[in-house]
Amino acid sequence: MPAPLKAGAVLFGKDLDRLAQFYEQLADLRLVMRQANLTVLESESFQLVLHGLPEVISANLVIASPPLRRDDVPVKLVFPTTSLARVRTLAPSLGGGLDALQDEWQGPYFRACDGYDPEGNVIQWREPLVAQ
Repeated sequence: MPAPLKAGAVLFGKDLDRLAQFYEQLADLRLVMRQANLTVLESESFQLVLHGLPEVISANLVIASPPLRRDDVPVKLVFPTTSLARVRTLAPSLGGGLDALQDEWQGPYFRACDGYDPEGNVIQWREPLVAQ
């Protein structure tokens, strides 16, 4: 019997291996498929498809280090984490980053902070609030 379908997102990128490593380590996604221009990562409830950019675009795209944030796009991925501090510590070694502690904000049941992946895609990370 096939596995049930999951909610997910498709993210286009230049360096799929680097993006996959970032999301595997920080978003706790596991690699389920890798092809030349396509990588699929997933958790129990979410699937992230990393799709290579067309060569005509990729050849002319320069990713700075650190990358320029792509704040001007209408979509932002949101991932849960057990610890914003862990993401803040590990993200730079994987090519990304997390905004400063003072930029964190609290929602119902979670604390959130924006960051970015190795290609500048803006991501929101959310950690659960501890019940008191």
